[in-house]
Amino acid sequence: MLKNIPKVDKILNWPEIKAACSVYPRPLVITAIRSVLASLRSEIIGRTITPASLDGSALLGRVIAELQSASAPSLKRVVNGTGVVLHTNLGRSLLSETIRDRLLETAFGYSNLEFDLEKGERGSRYSHVEPLLCRLTGAEAALVVNNNAAAVLLALSTLAKGKEVLVSRGELVEIGGSFRIPDIMRQSGAILKEVGTTNRTHPADYLEGVSTDTGMLLKVHTSNYAVVGFTAQVMVEELVKIGRDRAIPVMADLGSGNLIDLSLFGITGEPTIREFVDAGIDLITFSGDKLLGGPQAGILVGRKKYLDLLKKNPLLRALRIDKLTLVALEETLRLYLDERQALANIPTLKMLTYDVAALYSRGKTMLRRMRKALPTAIVISLKDGFSQAGGGTLPLVELPTKLLSVAVTGISPDEMEKRMRNFKVPVLGRIRQDAYLLDLRTVLDQDIPVIIAALLTLKLPIQ
Repeated sequence: MLKNIPKVDKILNWPEIKAACSVYPRPLVITAIRSVLASLRSEIIGRTITPASLDGSALLGRVIAELQSASAPSLKRVVNGTGVVLHTNLGRSLLSETIRDRLLETAFGYSNLEFDLEKGERGSRYSHVEPLLCRLTGAEAALVVNNNAAAVLLALSTLAKGKEVLVSRGELVEIGGSFRIPDIMRQSGAILKEVGTTNRTHPADYLEGVSTDTGMLLKVHTSNYAVVGFTAQVMVEELVKIGRDRAIPVMADLGSGNLIDLSLFGITGEPTIREFVDAGIDLITFSGDKLLGGPQAGILVGRKKYLDLLKKNPLLRALRIDKLTLVALEETLRLYLDERQALANIPTLKMLTYDVAALYSRGKTMLRRMRKALPTAIVISLKDGFSQAGGGTLPLVELPTKLLSVAVTGISPDEMEKRMRNFKVPVLGRIRQDAYLLDLRTVLDQDIPVIIAALLTLKLPIQ
């Protein structure tokens, strides 16, 4: 069988492969052929192959499949039926459709990224969003880098390098990807000094920890977990007073970046940025792609004298944002100038504040549409459930939702999940109580035809 494996040159002369060379780059075709032949040799040696696999048509099919796989984009659109609004693995926030034209205009044309049109000289890229951030948060100054971890790193490196930074033990959080506050602090050159205990920290703990080596007091909002029970934490105003009395800057890492009071919609536990600015915190950092609903970015707001120092740090150039992030953030922030516009047009806010009655009405409409398009062997129904905010945000909040439950005779929920996930446009759901579920809170209107097409393949033989 090894002797019967055709050579690369011979396969390249097959008419179908010659045709493929007119569609795909020749080097890619050769790589695909070699990859398939290498797999064939391994299968023959491992005795996991039949002579029929060496048939010309079978071999051709494998080469074409390899070509299609190799040339397909790795980053692709997926349908999020998980119910996790800020799904870190799926790209977190969706941008508002209202900013699409501005993104295209900036991406495919020149812009005044760092050019002051009024003065006719070089300008600052941060000038496009700093006034907006100051207006929306009440801060004196603002700055934007590529993510919140970078924002914390820049602030610590600038204001506390070689100095002690006091942090409550209950706030030494780990964020996604195993990045921890102590690790970021170590990288910045600052020296971590823990105060208090895991569950209880008092103002006296900070006062006892302050010394001539103290460079900063840091408060980290525990947005991705909660400590409950016998607990105590230092209020923001108390920490600000200690900082003022000792002439030490106070910084708060808020992570999630909330600009709207979500308690009006029954979502509690997430303070707004303005609350911390009004309380007198000197420097605040937060993400652009969490509750803000914009692109990935690390945003810093606070007192001008500290932001001016950060802007002079050479590290800033390594952490700066590009023009597409900048325009996406600018247009997202403009929506917040009218809170009603933000709630109506920013997908993250819209999903988080969906009324369950509206989800039920939407679910019934979707159910009717799908039942018309699907065979009776695919049984679909609506169920009650809960969604999550995700993205390390609002860990204790469960959002009542409506779930689309799918059952197909002869196909287990696990097999269904796998096949839906491997559809040409992957559909991601969840399995609970032996049922395959799609959460309507995170399913978009344009996802419905994709879901129907994916479900229709469930009754086809597995390829």
